[in-house]
Parts: sequence; structure tokens; C-alpha cells
Amino acid sequence: MGLGTVLVTGSSGVVGAAVARELHSAGWQVHGWDLCPGPWTTHRGDLRDPGIRTDALTGATVVVHTAALHAPHVGAVPDNEFRAVNVEATAALLRQAAESGVQRIVYTSTTSVYGHALVPDGRAVWVDESLPPRPRDIYDETKLEAETLVTSAHHPFATIVLRIARCFPEPPATQAAHRLYRGVDVRDVARAHRLAAEHPTATGTFNIAGPMLFHPADTRQLWCDATALITDRAPEVVALFHRQGWPLPAKIDRVYDSRSAGDHLGYHPAYGVETLVPAPR
Repeated sequence: MGLGTVLVTGSSGVVGAAVARELHSAGWQVHGWDLCPGPWTTHRGDLRDPGIRTDALTGATVVVHTAALHAPHVGAVPDNEFRAVNVEATAALLRQAAESGVQRIVYTSTTSVYGHALVPDGRAVWVDESLPPRPRDIYDETKLEAETLVTSAHHPFATIVLRIARCFPEPPATQAAHRLYRGVDVRDVARAHRLAAEHPTATGTFNIAGPMLFHPADTRQLWCDATALITDRAPEVVALFHRQGWPLPAKIDRVYDSRSAGDHLGYHPAYGVETLVPAPR
């Protein structure tokens, strides 16, 4: 027997499609909602369309809300459009979810909401959930406003917010460097969402990042001489970078810490830097 029906918004996007695939593989029946076609998208149309919203939510017990305007849209899309899509459409989705008998909402947010708090001051910034967000643009502002809507105490369903680290496609050398401290594989992101959907009593806000090499006591050395620390801490990573011709970062300005998600959800990222290198044939 399946686990139930889940609605994934943004189901044709990089994150939404990965989440839908993961949930389907785990036994969920997936409804997908997106403007664009995709293998997991069963409902096509604007996130603000009330008719599609009602239809897409029919029978769903869990909603995973990944759809949004993102950082690349800043400056290209008016601020009022960001608020309409990221905030007002989220509010409407929450209202309809309550009327439709949804039991759980998983909201996909971003570590970008930390904003100006990510600026180092003589040491790298250790980014766990105790760091107060300081939004720097309309994307950060609207994602944080939507988080507040989702975590409001008056909902008849349980909610959880996942602030995901950088997981979009980049050149291999850049992606490898970011995976050391501020990136995450989209497969780990998808698994985190499944775990959030399947832990009905877990609530709150959690960072979702990749495997972590560092500790809070490392922040000064990470900013002053990250290469030496990586060489001492993970010589196999250094060897991999050398084999691939990738430069090691000399400075690291932040570290995303997702240990709280490990404690509450059982999230343990599996895809580190080594998984960026194709296995030899």
C-alpha cells in the first residue's frame, strides 16, 4: 500500500522534480503542479490560479511547496511580482490546504535568507539555525515572509521549513569548492524533503547542506588559510582536487551546518565532493 498522496509545487524544476522522484520511489502518489511540463507534473498553470489549486490539492495529505521566483529573477522581475508569487500565492495555498484536509506542509526555503549575516568579520560565519536572518534583496525578503506564514501557529496542519543550500548546476570546479562548505547535492535535498514529509511530529526550521568537514572552532582558520585546514582535515579531498585540476579554496567565508536536521529528521547527506567525479569504467 502507498504512503498517501503528496502535492509537489514546482514539480518541473530542478529541486521539485528531484523531490517528486524521491517521493514516488518511496511509495507516495505524486501530484505535481508547475507552469512548465515535466515528467512529474500533473497540473499545469500559474501558482495563483485558484481552480488549479483546488484540483491539485484534492486528495493530498502532504504538500511540498518548492515553487517560487528565485534569486536569478531579482532585477528582471518586479518586486510586486515576487510578493505575489512567493508570499501571496503561498498564503492562498495554505488557506486552501486547510480547507482540503492537508495534514502536513513542507516548505522549501533557502539559506539565502541569512543574507547580510553571511558577511565574515575576521572569521568565517558558522551558519546554523540560531543565526538571525538579515535579508538583502526581494528574494530573501519574500522567502522569509513566506517562512513566517508557514510556521504560523494557527494552522490545522503540521509545518516544517527546509532552508536548502546551493544545489543548482555549476562548473565542476566551482561546484566542488562549494560542496565543501555551502553546497549540497540535489539528491540529498530530495531525501531531506522525503524525511520531512514522513516525520509528522517534526516541526521547525532546518538547514539542509552537504557533508561537513569543519567545526565551529575552525572559523578563523577557514577565513585566514582554508587550504591548510582542508589539507590537514581531509587529505583525500585535496588529492581529488589535484587529480581533477580544481583549485582548493584559500578562504572560506561561511559553513552551512545541517546537524539539527540530522538530529530531528535523520538527515545525513551522502553526496560529497567525491561523487562529482564519474566512476572509472
